[in-house]
Amino acid sequence: MVTTLGSVVPVAPKADGEPLRFERAARDAADAGATAAVHAAAAHSTLSTQSCVLVLADMAAGSRAWGWSRIVRGIGALRAVPGLRFGKLLGSGQDGGFGLRPSTTRQGMFLVFDDAACATEFIARAPLMHALRERTRELFTARLSAYSVRGTWSGTPLQCAAQAPDAGPIAALTRASIRPAAAARFWRHAPPSQAGLAQARGCLLAAGLGEAPVLRQATFSVWDSVRSMDAYARSGPHLAAIRASVSQNFFSESMFVRFVVHEVRGTWKGRVYGDDLLQPAA
Repeated sequence: MVTTLGSVVPVAPKADGEPLRFERAARDAADAGATAAVHAAAAHSTLSTQSCVLVLADMAAGSRAWGWSRIVRGIGALRAVPGLRFGKLLGSGQDGGFGLRPSTTRQGMFLVFDDAACATEFIARAPLMHALRERTRELFTARLSAYSVRGTWSGTPLQCAAQAPDAGPIAALTRASIRPAAAARFWRHAPPSQAGLAQARGCLLAAGLGEAPVLRQATFSVWDSVRSMDAYARSGPHLAAIRASVSQNFFSESMFVRFVVHEVRGTWKGRVYGDDLLQPAA
């Protein structure tokens, strides 16, 4: 599905020697044996200020080499971005979808910032975002706050930064590191479970993403309501795939996150996204 490798933003110590909170959180989660689930909102009365950004880009014909060079440089090229604490550069499947065939033009990026101000500033004024606007046929951005988090990504848990919403829209990110011995079994389940995602009732956007070919996969989707997302997740081939992944131990690491959607902008697969997306479903 994808051909690119992701990397984690290096975490440097503060001046007084205290590690940044992402480093502490990852260590504490591992020490506690809690890598399978992190429910910060339920465990703490004070929510985090973390703000997440998801970027989808379809490179223009003359900018494909530039797009690949950006991925080759890796997420370390963004280490100086103010407030950035975690990030992944991602490839995508053919036509931005799911499957083993990679796209030569579509890419993604998932970033976690200290707060909404840093995330908003990055989307609006970062040199990379300016370059993407100049070099893409389509560009989509979403600013998000996690309200439910289970699992980790490269040993790092996200923190809940919002209460569960009463109304939509919401977004979901699922990612997994597939055990090599389980890859063939996983891919037998994946196509049927993903085939109807983009056409599922209430699905406003769906994109297949990942860090590495075959073994590190991800899905990002936006829904008009929790009810619509649950109806898809808990029925048909997708439910069968979930049960198989648990019973047959497909994953060495996984993360499942639900987000409140604060802002979406841009175009993806011919659809324009903006303020009207943020109106709750009737």
